[in-house]
Amino acid sequence: MHRLDVLSVALGLAALAGVNLYLTVFATGLAIHFHWITLAPQYQSLEVLGNPWIISIAGTLYLLEFFADKIPWVDSIWDAVHTVIRPIGGALLAIQVLGHPSPAFTVIVALLAGGTSLLAHTAKAATRLASNTSPEPLTNIGLSLGEDAAVLGGLTLVNLSPLLALIIFLIAIGVFYYFARRVLRSIKNKMGLPRKKLDEPADRNVSA
Repeated sequence: MHRLDVLSVALGLAALAGVNLYLTVFATGLAIHFHWITLAPQYQSLEVLGNPWIISIAGTLYLLEFFADKIPWVDSIWDAVHTVIRPIGGALLAIQVLGHPSPAFTVIVALLAGGTSLLAHTAKAATRLASNTSPEPLTNIGLSLGEDAAVLGGLTLVNLSPLLALIIFLIAIGVFYYFARRVLRSIKNKMGLPRKKLDEPADRNVSA
């Protein structure tokens, strides 16, 4: 049961890192530094996140993401850049949770955590790509604020019940991928409409 809880915390943090790596590190670091949470003995390796330098760097990067995440298409460019960064960050967080277990277990968890972060990141990026087909920016702002709230709520849930948090995260990711085909079809249709309109005059000239 002890190892299952540790694994749940590791994968839970990895899933949240896939949504917003910097906020996950920043908020966790603040909570540890100011003793808002008390780390159980098996999670003492996470104390490093409370280092002021780590908090400052994560906070600065989160501030950049906070603004970039609310501008249509800039958020998608930001997501594209972080396609590698978030999974790697999620894997490193998971390894830090483990402390010093066997090398084989560390590699297995790192692979699982990287995959979990990538799934969460892909879900976020695809949702943002769909919202960017809409001309108004309010959708992006709402999604960004909702994602930040979900990360903070997720961190609270990980602290209270790691296993329940992991189950909820995996269900949420699974639900997204169940509807992903519709989302991608909607993106394709919306992006194809302007091209069709641009092609219409040429078609008419040819027919004339």
